[in-house]
Amino acid sequence: MFRIANLILSSFAFISLLCSCGKPGGNEQGETPTVPTVITAEPAQITATQEGGSFSVKLTSPARPKVSGLPDWISYKDGTYNPSTYQMTVTLTVRANESTTARAAELTVSAKGVADITIAVSQEGKEDIPDPNVLPDNVATRRTVELGLGWNMGNQMDAISGGVANETCWGNPKATQATFDGVKSAGFTSVRIPITWQGHIGAAPDYTIETAWINRVAEIVGYAEKTGLNVIINTHHDENHGDSNWLDLRGAVNTAAVNSQIKEEIAAVWTQIAEKFKTKGDFLMFESFNELIYGNEWSSSSNTERKCEVINEWNQVFVNAVRATGGNNETRWLGVPGYAASPNYLKYLAVPEDPANKTMLAFHCYDPYDYTIGDRQLPDWGHTGSSYPRGEEEIKNLFKGIYENYIAKDIPVYMGEFGCSFRSKSDARPWAFFLYYLEYVVKAAKTYGIAPFLWDNGAKGSGKEKHAYIDHGTGQYIGNSSEPVNAMVKAWKTDSQSYTLQKVYDSAPRL
Repeated sequence: MFRIANLILSSFAFISLLCSCGKPGGNEQGETPTVPTVITAEPAQITATQEGGSFSVKLTSPARPKVSGLPDWISYKDGTYNPSTYQMTVTLTVRANESTTARAAELTVSAKGVADITIAVSQEGKEDIPDPNVLPDNVATRRTVELGLGWNMGNQMDAISGGVANETCWGNPKATQATFDGVKSAGFTSVRIPITWQGHIGAAPDYTIETAWINRVAEIVGYAEKTGLNVIINTHHDENHGDSNWLDLRGAVNTAAVNSQIKEEIAAVWTQIAEKFKTKGDFLMFESFNELIYGNEWSSSSNTERKCEVINEWNQVFVNAVRATGGNNETRWLGVPGYAASPNYLKYLAVPEDPANKTMLAFHCYDPYDYTIGDRQLPDWGHTGSSYPRGEEEIKNLFKGIYENYIAKDIPVYMGEFGCSFRSKSDARPWAFFLYYLEYVVKAAKTYGIAPFLWDNGAKGSGKEKHAYIDHGTGQYIGNSSEPVNAMVKAWKTDSQSYTLQKVYDSAPRL
């Protein structure tokens, strides 16, 4: 009897288990979810940032739901409806909003036998960065106009091999009068002549500069002067980028005696340069350094204030040395960069005390690096491309900050280097974005009162840094370089009210 009773109970349990497994929505406790009488969405409201993104929405419905009413800026990925749980997860992808106007949409979710519901999607617009309608009538703006669009004769007098600067050791021919005649004809109004003095400086305490080297510098400056160009000369690869060059920021930061010795050498070198050129007119400008970094740290991760404090000390030594030589050097324009000449460290850069009040701040811009120089050199840039769709906004934000913090406060600033490695004209899409990038950056610089200097290293062959526009020996265009040069000249010199930064933006490539 006992065995029969157990058998009966086991049978009931088995039948109960079968029944439980056969019911839709059965869970671990054998419970069956109630068939929903309405559609629900979790979440029912989505707020997207300007950059957009993808969002998962869990729909619960008595029958398979469908989503409709999607605008062109929202795409939809269907899910798999589970009749046991009455649920389905879908994905909504919101594209980046390239307008400054926020937008919203209501998507309809429907299913058989129940009332429709809506999913509300909203998205903020791009930050509205208004351009200055009129630049202030101050010294900073007038100085920008004087310099205009500039050109760098890079990898020339700054080239160095075996610790000794040499004009032709990096592959460029010797500069001639024709070089600067060509630069002027192309539409540039200023030139920056980077100069490395390493290997041509004697021992302490005089640190005498070799006569032949400084005379060659003077000869090249004379070429530019004869053509009517403004000129900037500096100390360039004398800085320590992990080597044993004399402008050793790491040593100076860590050891007071090293800092004192370097400041003595800075004063001696710049006193000699200033004496050499003291009778030259205001067309000539001196720039203290190029891209001072701590060892190989292009981005400072620690002790940044101390590193920049040393650079500020060196810039002050430079200004004092030049002004003390008298003559036209008492009122000559001077330029000073900060750490790595990066705009990211401009806030640490102090304007040196200058009795003439004619010191400019300098920075370099190769943003974004992976597009302009880096190993990847992505194929496009800007809101119509895929690699850097916020590229224009980043440039505008950078220049707007420089304008508000310096130009508008009558502190002149110039962009001593900018550029983009050449693309092949045979590949239409990268070439179009290359031209667009250069035009946009120059127009943005003009809009915000910053004088830009194009980097030209004469490199037209292999390597990632191909910035060859004008032949350094003949002054002739290299390859198809007249097209990007003309785009930049147009961006700088066109003053028509219809040719705005927004107009350039609207003409971005759509290939």
